[in-house]
Amino acid sequence: MVNFKCINHEYYLLKGDKILALIRRIFHKYPEFRHNSFKYAARFAPWIPFLGARADLSKNLKRVITFPDHSNSLYLGNPIILAAGANKTAKRIMDYSNIGFGGICVGTATRHFREGNTHRPRIGFLEHDRAIHNSMGLNNEGIEVISKRVDDQLIQAHKKGLCVGVSIAETPGLTDPDEKLKDIIESFSIAYKSADYIEINVSCPNTGEDRIDLDTNFAEKVFSQIMEFRNTRGLRKAVYAKLSPDLSERQLMVMMDMLVRNGVNGVVLGNTFPTAQISALPMRAQYEDLIPLRADGNKGGLSGRPLYENMFWTVSYVKKHYPSISIMACGGIDHGYKIYDLLKLGVDAVQCYSVVAFRWMAAHAMRKELQEALIANGYKNLSDFYGE
Repeated sequence: MVNFKCINHEYYLLKGDKILALIRRIFHKYPEFRHNSFKYAARFAPWIPFLGARADLSKNLKRVITFPDHSNSLYLGNPIILAAGANKTAKRIMDYSNIGFGGICVGTATRHFREGNTHRPRIGFLEHDRAIHNSMGLNNEGIEVISKRVDDQLIQAHKKGLCVGVSIAETPGLTDPDEKLKDIIESFSIAYKSADYIEINVSCPNTGEDRIDLDTNFAEKVFSQIMEFRNTRGLRKAVYAKLSPDLSERQLMVMMDMLVRNGVNGVVLGNTFPTAQISALPMRAQYEDLIPLRADGNKGGLSGRPLYENMFWTVSYVKKHYPSISIMACGGIDHGYKIYDLLKLGVDAVQCYSVVAFRWMAAHAMRKELQEALIANGYKNLSDFYGE
């Protein structure tokens, strides 16, 4: 593993970024409208003159993730994956290649349809910190509907250079451990039929009364049964666990030991950061500044630029102590030089979403910066970087 200082690389505001800022100001009372409009930007990007964005099928940044246990490799047009939460429905997956992504994780999905949090607003923007906090409540149409849509589109998505993962979580509100376990395994078995890889969200604040990544005994039951199911399939697909960014070193070590012991392929580091603990992050906003996002006054989970340093430390720790496990980094990634730094650490791919609210055509911009970073360090492309 390469050791070097964490640099929270800055980007300059260009004309497009200022347009985005104007849109946020105009619709500041309707944050969920802004959130939902992203799918239309992805759909119409190739035909809108001032967008003009299309899928880039060149091989300069192509990424293939392989696994020691010979699970199916993952083929990405580039190592930037659109994180779960952006496309909860799995509709029109191919559109997201237009705006520069090399993969997409749809969901998060639960066993059945969920309306989610009925309180409004359930999203808030923190302009000065380039961050978002949300408590959507895992609104989704259910894993069967989502999995069927992924299955119908997977071949077309691959042709556009997109790797497709499905994120699943337990149904909130279940209290009986056996019922919770059955719920997760059923969702996993359905997602397994369609996705390139499956992401188990064990860290969302909205996945039940207690987070699974804080209950190692129950988490062991979940992942032992998931991997037992996976290992009986003819096709061995990769399984990733999505962990919270607020785990202590001890909690992280215990969780990682369990995942490695059960043969889980990788981890996504991490999820949204609980807002009650944001004083630990380098940001201007304080907890008291945040608007409540639920009827009980809860202010949700934070994503965006302030999470980067915490995520970088977590990735460094995991890569040092568990070098064989695959890592997808997620949290505060808004610059291509950050992606280069993370790849140097040993990360296989990155996930991002909040950045699209603050950077114009964010994935295309980061792809360009990543290519610049590779060339500046003596590499022609990503294959050259990996010595392929």
